[in-house]
Amino acid sequence: MTHTWNVTVQLFDADDLVREGRLTTAHAVLTTSAGTTLEAHGEARRNPDDPPVPEIGEELATARALRDLADRLLAATSDDIAAFEHHPVHLDA
Repeated sequence: MTHTWNVTVQLFDADDLVREGRLTTAHAVLTTSAGTTLEAHGEARRNPDDPPVPEIGEELATARALRDLADRLLAATSDDIAAFEHHPVHLDA
């Protein structure tokens, strides 16, 4: 049996005030084969003194969103196990 879970990452760039640099935000959504969804976010802000390389901000914001997503998935799994075991469960990453 094979199950497919999909992760979609949407990236948003915004030019802030010149002194603050560029803000990149990533929104990650995990959809399981059963239709469950988890959402997470990540941000990256470019120092205005750094050269404008959008891909770096996108990579960092995506990495942070995926890390947040992984933490949320671990928490959901802990909650699911706790419901069966009838006591709190903590899973290490």
